[in-house]
Formats: sequence, C-alpha cells, structure tokens
Amino acid sequence: MSEAARSEVWDSVLDAFLAHRRVERMSSRHTLDAYGRDLAALAEWMTREGRADPAAVAHVDLAAYMAHLARRGLDPRSLQRHRSAFRQLFKFLLAEGVVRTNPTLLIESPRAGRRIPDVLTERDVEALLAAPDPETPLGLRDLAMLELLYSAGLRVSELVELPFAALHLEGGFLRVRGKGSKERLIPLGERAATLIRAYVRGPRAALDPRLEVAALFLAEHGGAMTRHNFWQRLRGIAVQAGIPADRVHPHGLRHAFATHLLEHGADLRAVQAMLGHADISTTQIYTHVARARLKGVHAGAHPRGR
Repeated sequence: MSEAARSEVWDSVLDAFLAHRRVERMSSRHTLDAYGRDLAALAEWMTREGRADPAAVAHVDLAAYMAHLARRGLDPRSLQRHRSAFRQLFKFLLAEGVVRTNPTLLIESPRAGRRIPDVLTERDVEALLAAPDPETPLGLRDLAMLELLYSAGLRVSELVELPFAALHLEGGFLRVRGKGSKERLIPLGERAATLIRAYVRGPRAALDPRLEVAALFLAEHGGAMTRHNFWQRLRGIAVQAGIPADRVHPHGLRHAFATHLLEHGADLRAVQAMLGHADISTTQIYTHVARARLKGVHAGAHPRGR
C-alpha cells in the first residue's frame, strides 16, 4: 500500500519515532529499515480500519491486527518482530504524551519453536575457503572476508561495514560495533590477519591508495562492499566448492563459528561475548547443534550407538 494510504498523523508519528531510534537509541540502519517496514504496514492497516490517529488505537485493535497478520501466513518469529516494533512505538508515544495509556501491554507474544540452524560442517567450511583464488584481486578479497567471517563470527552487516579503525592486526583483535551500537572485542586468527594484510597492501591499496573509504573491504568499483554484493559472491563460491547454494548464506558462517568452537570445548560465556549476544539463551541454541552432531557421531561409530 502506498504512503497516501496512511494518515498524516501516522506519518508524523512514525517519522518522530524513527528519528528517536536513530539519534537517541543509535539503532542500526537495518533495525531502522525493519521498524519502518513493519510500522508502515501497521499504520496503513489502522488507517484503513478507521484509526487515523494512534491515540485512538486500543488493545482490541492491535489484537485484530495480529490476527490479520497471522491469517496472512506470517510465522511466529515474524509475528514477534511486528509485535516488538509496535510495542516500542507505543512506549515512545506514551513517554512523549501522545497517548495516555499503552494498548500493547496485554498483547501476548506468539510462541515460536526453537529453530536449530543447519550448520556447515568443518569440511564444508574448508571447501568454501579453498574455492577463491588468492592470486587474483577479487579472490584474495573474498578469501579474506570469508576467513574473517568464519574466524571472528561476525554478522554480515558487521563484516561489510567494518572500518579500518576497528582492525588491530598487531594486537590480534577486532573492535566491532554490533547491534545497539554495543562494542565488543574479538580475537583475530593469524590466518585471517595474514590474508587481510595481503589484501590491504595489494588489491585494496590499488583501489583506494589515499585511504579515502572508511570500510575495510571494497567492491570492484572502489566503494564499500554491500550485503547484497557479498551474498552474490558467496553463492558463486558455494557452487564452486560443490556445496548446494541454498545451504550457504552469510549468517551460516557465524553459525559455524559458534558451533565449531563449542564442539572443540570452548566456554559458552566466551562464545556469547564473541558473538555479542545480550542473552546467553540466544547462544545456547548452538549447544543443541553441537549435541545433535555428537549424537550422530556416537550413533554412527559406537558399537552400542544404534
């Protein structure tokens, strides 16, 4: 639905909320985009239902909206995301005095089953890392990005936006700014550091000799890499490595980072810190993956495993 389908009051409220999240809460661009999309859908539906002013929205209206989203086939995780967006919006409106009561308080969270990610095996990762040709400029860049993504467990947005200033090659660590602008330190493996040095001194220096671009990794045209660009490169590398493209995605290497660390005995709290998870229960999903793998090994190899 077009912006014209929303009332001017909703437009004004959403603009104020997103500005608040950007300036005062320092939300990332990706978070702001997600809030914008979800709340635009809410505003359009409410306007169509006769709620042209957020102050007129009641609990029953939000419950009806959630039912509408469920009828459209949204899964529980998507419903939770929409609920979170309008909860934050009305919390802001209450603080600003735009509404007198918070209509979101009794909207229950949809139950979502815990989804265990399909994690690449160590052999899969080795095949991916063997695919790019480090003798070519693009191959060296791609290999450095893959090695860093896997060895540091970065989110793809953190990878493509990583600035030079975050890199501490001599100290062997990265200073990463993640969700909510929270900063964390991540050890940098020697293999990743070696590849990054070679990339910086070679292909990157040729594209940006005066260091005018803040981002560490550059596209062919000399500008910063994008999520979409990296996604396309990764799919091609997966095919080259003989791995089905639908099994490989940027976040998959982050999953592999966490799972492989735990399988080799890493402390859960240390993995939590490196991933930047605020809640350890988010990290614990990877213990389920590791246990499932160990059960498979036991069942296939132990005389009494079957």
